[in-house]
Amino acid sequence: MLEQNDNGSARVFGTGFLVNMSIWTDKEALAKFVYHSAHALVMSRRKEWFTRMTEVYSVLWWVPEGHIPSLEEAAKKLRCLRLYGPSPEAFTFKEHFPPGQ
Repeated sequence: MLEQNDNGSARVFGTGFLVNMSIWTDKEALAKFVYHSAHALVMSRRKEWFTRMTEVYSVLWWVPEGHIPSLEEAAKKLRCLRLYGPSPEAFTFKEHFPPGQ
């Protein structure tokens, strides 16, 4: 599902997707950034720039300290969430699982 382009960039699940990945220490730190920073103001305008998604497009999962996830790993986690719903392997803000479950 991961396509490599001639320019070295990668596309997950084909064209028309923007991938944004970041690593946070915990769900609370991520939620503070997403909902209580300048990021929230930018995201309130996302309808101006992005097409409305009809399926799950955001996934959370725990990574071991020092591990840097790849785009391929992110694609697998998103696919898992889409197929099976939230689980300790791949979850959402609404349905969160603690680390090590």
